[in-house]
Amino acid sequence: MANFKYRLRNLNQTPYMTTGLVVIMVLVFVAMTLAGGSTSLNVLVAFGAKVNPLIQQGQWWRLITPMFLHIGFTHIFLNMVTLYFVGTQLEAAFGHARFLIIFLVAGIGGNVASFCFLNSLSAGASTAIFGLFGAFMMLGESFWQNPIIRQLARTFLAFVVMNIAFDLFTPGIDLAGHLGGLIAGFLVAYTVGVPQIGRVSVTKRVVATVVLILGLVWLYLHGMAQ
Repeated sequence: MANFKYRLRNLNQTPYMTTGLVVIMVLVFVAMTLAGGSTSLNVLVAFGAKVNPLIQQGQWWRLITPMFLHIGFTHIFLNMVTLYFVGTQLEAAFGHARFLIIFLVAGIGGNVASFCFLNSLSAGASTAIFGLFGAFMMLGESFWQNPIIRQLARTFLAFVVMNIAFDLFTPGIDLAGHLGGLIAGFLVAYTVGVPQIGRVSVTKRVVATVVLILGLVWLYLHGMAQ
C-alpha cells in the first residue's frame, strides 16, 4: 500500500502533460519534414496551419491545429525548450488537467486573435506558450504575498515585455497571436483555479470566464466578417 501511494505521488509530480505535448509536436514536425518540409507552404496548409480564407470557409479546426505545427528547426527547438521549462513549473502548480486546459485554451485564443487581426499564414506553439506566461501573471496577481511566486511573476513579466518589444521590430512575427494567447492564458488560469496553491475568489473566476468567452466570440465573429 505504501509503495502504491509513493507511485501515485510520483505520478502526480511527473510533468507528463508537458512531456506529452513536446513529443506530439516533435512527431508532427518529423511527419511534416518527411511530407516535404516544415517550411513548405503546401505542407503547412495540409497539416492545418492558420489560413484565414479556409477558416472562413468552415475549416474551424485551423484555430486549434496551428499550435502543434512549426516552421523550421529553429522554430520548434526554441519553442520546445521554452515549453518544457515553463510547462514543468506550471503543471506542478496547477495540476495536469488544469495545465492542459490552460495550454489549449490559450493556444486557441491566440489563434483566434491572429485570425482576427493577421491575414497571413501562421503556425507555432508560441500562442499557447505565451498563455503559460499569462498563467504566471495570474499567479502573481492572486498570490502576490508569496515571495517565490512574486519573484517568478516579475521574471516572466520582464520576459514577456522583452518578447513583445522584439515582436514589434521583427517582421513576420504574429504579435496578435502572442498577445491573444497571453491574455487568454491569464483569464483561463482564473477559470480553472489553482487549488494546490490557494483559493481564488469566485468573483474573479466568474468575471474572467465571461470576459474570456465574450472576447473569443467577438474575435471569431469579427474574423469571419472580414
